[in-house]
Amino acid sequence: MHADAVRQMLGLADRTRVIDLFEQLAGGDIAGAFKEFRDQYDTGADPIVVLSDLAEFVNFVTRVKAVPATADNPAFGETERLRARDFAAKLSMRVLSRMWQMLLKGIAEVQAATRPAAAAEMVLVRIAYVADMPTPDEAIRMIEQNGGASQAITAGAVPRSAPAATVSSIQPPARAAAPRAGPEASPRPQMAAPMPEAQAPPAALRIASFPELVALAGEKRDLLTKAALEADVRLVRIEDGRLEVTLERSAARTLINDLSRKLEQWTGRRWTVIVSNEAGQPTLRSQNEAEKNQRERAAESDPRVKEVLARFPGAKVVEVRKLAPELPESDASGEDPAEGSDGDDQ
Repeated sequence: MHADAVRQMLGLADRTRVIDLFEQLAGGDIAGAFKEFRDQYDTGADPIVVLSDLAEFVNFVTRVKAVPATADNPAFGETERLRARDFAAKLSMRVLSRMWQMLLKGIAEVQAATRPAAAAEMVLVRIAYVADMPTPDEAIRMIEQNGGASQAITAGAVPRSAPAATVSSIQPPARAAAPRAGPEASPRPQMAAPMPEAQAPPAALRIASFPELVALAGEKRDLLTKAALEADVRLVRIEDGRLEVTLERSAARTLINDLSRKLEQWTGRRWTVIVSNEAGQPTLRSQNEAEKNQRERAAESDPRVKEVLARFPGAKVVEVRKLAPELPESDASGEDPAEGSDGDDQ
């Protein structure tokens, strides 16, 4: 079977075209990114798969920028390695990190959207729109470099539009009102501001399970660490203050040291993070994918779903969602079911 037909059947994306989409987003070419995405979508690519492959390539470029020898890994195609080197030389680490964070958030939005293709396009718009904008720290440096003019205005004459409070704050002390003569002219003792009470150090945060650790990384808005815990770490065992894991090949070399340092910052206590020789549990991403596949297979085996798939050739189950249980009518109306039954018995 032809490779393009296989990709179309499975909803996969062409890796080379995903790299082209990355280049258009990095260059801020929204029109080109729209066309490339729509071409892939029209040929059967799943929007979530396109964004996921795009995120994986961003991760690869980031690792090449941090450790150039990563591009020598023969597990990646020659074109992918060459273009990753080129992007790593042109793009800053902050831009790559920002794109990674926006893709992670965007993938979750597309998964929850009723129109995944339209939601994916909105994600691409956001990424391309900020591609040529400075990051917050770069903007601060630009303001500091151009701050000489504002300093000159502060040191010289006060603009007429300045508020009264600003004018009084920069007037020299010599123009202050003279003190009145007499006994009242003696300086009044000033009360010292009360010393702030010593605050007790925050209590150490206890973590007893790996999902709690991943959730903590999300609460701290450290999306890179959260993604690494989900995709690159296989848990061996965890107890408060100690974590044993096995790493995937895609894990960063600094991941263990980063985890130990960040856990100490987040929990207020020292953590020992070690790499074990044991196989460990599957990664959270693998577990989620297995559960997703199991739900889809269970849905496909349902007689009603089989009937729908039979009526629409080529249709397939792409997502299974759990609906919130509906409240009984008695609960929704506020009536007590027991009261109604008593009335019937009387």
